[in-house]
Amino acid sequence: MNTLYVIMGIAVLFFLWAVVIYNGFIRLINRAKEAWADIDVQLKRRYDLIPNLVETVKGYASHEKTAFENVTKARAMALGAQNIEEKGKAENVLSGALKSIFAIAEAYPELKANENFLELQRELSDTENKIQAARRFYNGNVRDLNISIESFPKNIIADMFKFSKMEFFQLEEGEAREPVKVKF
Repeated sequence: MNTLYVIMGIAVLFFLWAVVIYNGFIRLINRAKEAWADIDVQLKRRYDLIPNLVETVKGYASHEKTAFENVTKARAMALGAQNIEEKGKAENVLSGALKSIFAIAEAYPELKANENFLELQRELSDTENKIQAARRFYNGNVRDLNISIESFPKNIIADMFKFSKMEFFQLEEGEAREPVKVKF
């Protein structure tokens, strides 16, 4: 009879342990999803600023058609990215295209003094900083989730319930690791 109680006690403890681990995975996944939503909000803000920036620069440098087309294409590509890896690659392209717009602006002192351009420049710089902070927060949450999924004995529960690792949000190009410089 005592052996039966010991076995039942062990089974209950194992069940409670599994529930705690399972709930921990759910918490980590939801934190990572919330962090990704923060990145999405900042990227949307960035995407909304870009057309205004392009139009402002266009007024001064309308002959730079290729650069404006590149920014428009890069923005569309970033908006259409379906997963985290595609989003990272698209953001690299967009950052490069934005750098070309700011390089054009260098040649037009009257543009650099334009109040609308200066405000867009400040907003974009602020957005880039927020994207960087959101990316660090997201990657920290993904790291914690991935470590839990790979660590013994939690990996047993992860395998049982098919929890899978999430991707980090990374920028691949060396130059793109820095936020777009918009200071003149």
